[in-house]
Amino acid sequence: MALKIKLQRGGATHNPIYRVVVAEARGRRDGRFVEKLGTYIPKAKGQQIELTLNVERADYWTSVGAIPTDTTKALIKRARKEAPEAPEAPVAAETTA
Repeated sequence: MALKIKLQRGGATHNPIYRVVVAEARGRRDGRFVEKLGTYIPKAKGQQIELTLNVERADYWTSVGAIPTDTTKALIKRARKEAPEAPEAPVAAETTA
């Protein structure tokens, strides 16, 4: 079963809301999916968040063999840039007794 990371459309006319999902490559655009990775709202207004994506799960699925479409590849790249960097753990000072 070949998997792809692709967009699944929802929302109203002229107001799309996309889910970023892992689905079978030959399946329909809005068909069944294996896992939902996040959402993308291209016309986000006010306090709506335009892109929410679980980058760790996207990395997992690409390591397993799922191929992202061109658009989702760009969204994953953007989510990596926007994600806050995890602060490094402070190095404990060694004490000699």
